[in-house]
Order: sequence, then structure tokens, then C-alpha cells
Amino acid sequence: MKQGRTLTELAQELERQAASKKDFVADTRSLKIETTDAGTQLAVQNGEVKHYNIGSHAHRQIADRVGIPAKYYERMLVEQPRLLADNVNTWFDAKPERRLVRLLDNRARAFLSDKFQRIDHFDVVKTALPVLLNTKGVEVVSCEVTDARLYIKWINTAMTAEVKGKRVGDVIRAGGIIGNSEVGMGSLFVKPFAEQLVCLNGMIRDKDAFRRAHLGRTIEGENVVQFLTDETKKAEDHAILLKVRDVINSAMDEVAFRKWVDDMQNATEQRIEGNPVAAVEELASQFSLNDGEQSSILRHLIEGADLSRYGVMNAVTRASQDLDSYDRATDFEAFGGAVLDLPQASWKRIAVAA
Repeated sequence: MKQGRTLTELAQELERQAASKKDFVADTRSLKIETTDAGTQLAVQNGEVKHYNIGSHAHRQIADRVGIPAKYYERMLVEQPRLLADNVNTWFDAKPERRLVRLLDNRARAFLSDKFQRIDHFDVVKTALPVLLNTKGVEVVSCEVTDARLYIKWINTAMTAEVKGKRVGDVIRAGGIIGNSEVGMGSLFVKPFAEQLVCLNGMIRDKDAFRRAHLGRTIEGENVVQFLTDETKKAEDHAILLKVRDVINSAMDEVAFRKWVDDMQNATEQRIEGNPVAAVEELASQFSLNDGEQSSILRHLIEGADLSRYGVMNAVTRASQDLDSYDRATDFEAFGGAVLDLPQASWKRIAVAA
């Protein structure tokens, strides 16, 4: 699996971010997109005008909210930033609403609904790590915080099983992954995770997952621009984080893990009957993979010399290690689990592709 930060590095970065983060709710009529010497910025009128750089997620969320197609928005941002500003500002004024703007390092990183529930990474880690580190046999094997999400992946060294396929002694260890997004790029979740010792591939499964969407009550207040404090969210967060703690404790269920391993064993008997190249092309179509990702999977499928559903799953999870992005690598670990869980008709299209 792809490696990110150490636990110490993760803690240091989250502490740094906690000191730098600010959130405010604003009427869009108090917001303007402006072109400045520093680039395209978000101007906030709150007694005085303050300017903030705009991150990629916030740009996409602004585009979606005002109804500008993403490709056209990006083209204007690069080629005609003043035209972009005119378009966005027109819709900010024509259809006013309250939006939650999340700041980090003087940059607008998210442009969200005022109902977005702010479950922050620091609180998730503070809840999860004591459970993990105080459970015998549990090891954190990878963690990272990106612009989009937080990830913590762990395994339980006491919970292992073997899949008998092309590779002798393919030992699987049970574990879990917890993820969270502060910028509207997905829910807070806890999912089953497995590691293959022979290649250290990781696989994520959506079955038996816990998810909590970041949907809360409307943030109250009448100010045109209202900066928020942590006190406004602690009560709602507490109940959710207690649930996360309980789910982590139950995530390493041995019965569910044995069933997962049985599914892997069954997958070793489901063969590719057609052309392996065409099979990977069909896989790429089903999972919306680009040409480079498709080529990486094909290469690992050939190198693994296992033309079964299990072999395809392994090729996908191995390809995750070739990716620069931790976010995309984790997507591939989830795709591996999805290959295992494909409906028979979907797998058949891959298996017989010619």
C-alpha cells in the first residue's frame, strides 16, 4: 500500500492546521471574486475587505453552486479571469444565500452549505488513536492528510488467514480504515481493510462500512459575515465521535473477516475466459480509469500470471502503489474491494471480453 506520513508527522501537521484554520458563514452578496496581483482571489466584505486565495476544491464548489460547467470555469480561470469574476459575482448577487467558507493558510479551501457539519480531522484522530493504540495486536500501517481527506489504515496482527491461489502462502491480515473530509469531498467513514503480506497490497471493502455524512443543522446567525468557533459544533460532534469509537472497536469482527477471505478464495476460481487486454479495457470502462491507470493494471496482471477475479483484484491494488496521489491510491484500494464484490453480470462482461 502507499505510504504517507508517520503518526508523529500526522499529529504535527494536524496541530499546525488547527492553529491556522478559520471558518465563516457569509451572505454571497458580501463575497466577490476579484483578479489581483496575487491572482484570482475571494474578497470578503466585513467592515473591511479581506482577500483570500482560492483552493482547487473551493473553485469546483463555486462553479457547481453558480451553475458554470467545470471545464468552462477552468478555462475562464486560466484565460479570462475577469470574465470568470463577472460571471460568478453576477450569480452571487442574483441568487443570494448563506455559504460556509473554510479557510486554511489564508486560502479558501471549501465553499459549502451552511448545513455542513464540521467534523474536523484533529477530533477524529483524537478519538480513533487511543482505541487503536490500546488494542493488542493493532498496528497503524499507513496514514496521511491531503487537501481532500484524512486517512488512517490499521491491521490486526492476530487476525490472519490464507488464500490458496497462484501465489503460495498468500496471507491476509484484517484491519480497517478511517477517513474524513473537512472540505465536502466525502463522508466520515470506517471501512474494513485487508493487507496481503506477500506484496503489502491494501484492499478496502464497502460492505459493513460505517458512514456519516457531514449534514447538520443550519448554522444560526444573522451577521452578514459570521466567523465560527469550535463551541458551536462540539455537542453534535461528540455523539458522532462516540459512534466512531464504537465502530472501530467492532470493525475487526472475525466472522466478517473469514467471510471476506472465503469470497477471495472463491474469486481464485473465477477465470478470465476472453482476452486479458480486453478484460482490463472493460474493467477500465466500469471504473472510469484513464489510459495510464489501465496500462498499470494490465502490466501487474501479466506479471502476476493469475487470470482470475482474484488476480484482477491483486493487479488493481498493486497498481495503487504506482500512483503519486495518496487519494487516488486509496481509491484503487477500494476498487480492489469493488472487483471482489462486482455483481456476476458485471464480472462476466470483464471475463468474456474479447
